[in-house]
Amino acid sequence: MTKAIIFDMDGVLTDTEAVSARAWRECGLLQQIRDMEQTILDCIGLNENDMRAYFAGKYGEEFAYREFKKNKSRIFEEILEKEGIPVKPGARELLEYLRREGWEIGLASSTKGYKIRARLEKIGLLSYFGTIVAGDMVTHSKPHPEIYLRACEEMGVKPQETFAIEDSPNGIRSACAAGMKVLIVPDLIQPGRELLEMAAGCFASLDQVREYLEEK
Repeated sequence: MTKAIIFDMDGVLTDTEAVSARAWRECGLLQQIRDMEQTILDCIGLNENDMRAYFAGKYGEEFAYREFKKNKSRIFEEILEKEGIPVKPGARELLEYLRREGWEIGLASSTKGYKIRARLEKIGLLSYFGTIVAGDMVTHSKPHPEIYLRACEEMGVKPQETFAIEDSPNGIRSACAAGMKVLIVPDLIQPGRELLEMAAGCFASLDQVREYLEEK
């Protein structure tokens, strides 16, 4: 078996999707945005270009998207500065196990590259990743498979022989469309039957993922 695995970051390694949702809600109140809860869920995993297109389609071209993003980023960073970057339970133990066992470890996140590296370095996880593909390195974000296909290419591995760990519907569809073996660890959204049938497994925690891989 090829020992290669690619992680998403937000909602998988860090509990930042919940922090982001708090910032989005506050921005929604500031700009009187309707249906913010659904917008939050729809935009999980999207990169900047696709998110801007989503807002234009839902709220109109005249929507002050730049103001929204500026406020959201400010509030998000203020929360992280005050409370720290929350790490998902079992993340360090899983990454240490994978490194010890000689796995190739990559990361494919829609977050911008400099933010990925800064956050992972701050929580002491950056050194585990030999390959990082960020949202500003691809044209299409999740659920398009581009980001995972590029990560596999840079790692020199075949997608069908590589695991992906994802939490969101967009991320799950992206990795599945790339032909990968997807392990779901739900965060804000519980996967429906369709997504569960597409994946190789669904787990309540990263500790359960480690136990699953130990048996492979």
